[in-house]
Amino acid sequence: MDVYPIVFEPLYKQKIWGGRKLETLLGKALPPGERIGESWEVADLESEQSKVTSGPAKGKTLEDLLQEWGPKLTGRAPLCNGRFPLLVKFLDVSESLSIQVHPDDAAAQRLGPPAQAKNEAWYVIEAPPGGYIYRGVLQGVTESDLRTSVSRGDIESLLLRVPVGKGKCYYLPGGTIHAIGPGLTLAEVQTPSDTTYRLFDWNRRDPSTGGPRELHVEQALACTSYAPPPARMEHPEHLASVWTSITSLVRTPWFVIERVRMAAGVELLIPHQEMVIWIVLEGRGSILHEGLSLPTLFAKGDTVVIPAGLRKGRVQTGEPCMWLEVTVPIASSLAGFSRPDRSWLAQSGGERDQYVPLRVPPKSGKRRP
Repeated sequence: MDVYPIVFEPLYKQKIWGGRKLETLLGKALPPGERIGESWEVADLESEQSKVTSGPAKGKTLEDLLQEWGPKLTGRAPLCNGRFPLLVKFLDVSESLSIQVHPDDAAAQRLGPPAQAKNEAWYVIEAPPGGYIYRGVLQGVTESDLRTSVSRGDIESLLLRVPVGKGKCYYLPGGTIHAIGPGLTLAEVQTPSDTTYRLFDWNRRDPSTGGPRELHVEQALACTSYAPPPARMEHPEHLASVWTSITSLVRTPWFVIERVRMAAGVELLIPHQEMVIWIVLEGRGSILHEGLSLPTLFAKGDTVVIPAGLRKGRVQTGEPCMWLEVTVPIASSLAGFSRPDRSWLAQSGGERDQYVPLRVPPKSGKRRP
């Protein structure tokens, strides 16, 4: 089977803090009457598997594709414990998320199975006035302080409360105590793990039992990092051409997130020689390539996995588009050699057009025959 761009069926997760915004904002066909907090777009976990929506691979799981396509899917991207290296979600946080933490690699090894490291980033799709997240602890806070605050029920007083706005991106490595404030809608990119330890849940009760929701205080404290938030990995850089603009948002050892904007009515070559994921937030378009006669269509709310082995891929935009472009860092054979600074490349035009134009809109605004 020739590889082609893949869209998976969303895996919807009912959450006590969820809502219905993924339906209104992103066009998701949510189960009626349920409070959906998460839509898993790309998942390869032992207990959760994304399935292909269309094309020759329809119905196959991501695990199936990983076995059948191998490097034609992932290229040189390293797998994570033998699985697809990323998990992609949309989040609708109608009520505050619990105060929680995920392990980093060292903590996961100390805790042992089934704990797995989880590093994540949040891109804010929508935020209310005064929207916020909690990320990390205040300077000088100790484990003893956290234990006492958990007992009192005021742990949020020891956390860094960060104002957030639409279009901002935040990195949370494993070990970072965090929570999401009410009213936020996010795209989340993370390493493939579902290990979460709750420290506090605002005294909510579990609807299925009527009792308090389970907390994991000892495991959470065993994972907690007291280091400052990793702002050094959040350095936006912006490059633009006539038809596209690319903004670097977050660069981590596990994933890189950039925001791409593209004008309507443009056809451009897709320059990637490695796997890339597009999280589509605005517009609609199609991807053409060698191997299949029918293009892969995408629209707002879709997440598209573009395999490393795609041949002569081209993107056509039917409307102005914006997507998050997610890649996995690849070890370079030129590591250790000096190379030009990105600002110099931008000034010289060396990186001005990441996407090579094939067809562009006429100046009159009308399509060419």
